[in-house]
Amino acid sequence: MSRNLVAILRGIHPEEVEAVGAALIEAGIDRIEVPLNSPNPLDSIGRLSKAYGDDALIGAGTVLTIEDVQAVADHGGRLIVSPNANADVISETKRLGLASYPGVFTASECFAALKAGADGLKIFPAFQMGSKGLKALRDVLPKSAEVYAVGGVGAADFGEWRGAGADGFGIGGALYKPGATAAEVSAKAADLVSEYDACWSAQ
Repeated sequence: MSRNLVAILRGIHPEEVEAVGAALIEAGIDRIEVPLNSPNPLDSIGRLSKAYGDDALIGAGTVLTIEDVQAVADHGGRLIVSPNANADVISETKRLGLASYPGVFTASECFAALKAGADGLKIFPAFQMGSKGLKALRDVLPKSAEVYAVGGVGAADFGEWRGAGADGFGIGGALYKPGATAAEVSAKAADLVSEYDACWSAQ
């Protein structure tokens, strides 16, 4: 079962990624992004892609330019996540056959991103919009649009956001902070997966 949970490993170092990646996949999280403002992020993405590319969707976050997209693709990444909705970045992502999840906040940004070819939408920062804001957006977005809540969302919030129409979540600090061990990440990932499964089975 592939869950709509994206692990955001901001600040991770390349020598840590294989162990953390293994812990995430074993716990049931098989979508992993390394933000490009992490130390040597392309090295980390390359290592993860080589080790787990057949078992997980590996890619980058904080992708801001078409050059970034190409670099991620060159290192085996298949997932492109941005904090903003840049039509050029989305188009280049799709041209290269990668998955595109741009950051959006307004209805205009949502529709522009979908028109540019985005596979899904990253509501960011989710804590600022709130679940009521997402519910209002879902009333006008296409039902097929996949929406992830990212930014200030943890396991305790899954039910509320699910009820508002979220299809999935991007989890950063509630899952990984620089220096965290694979064992620590494993324990947090297990809790997130358990809560996610409970919310989805209740629907």
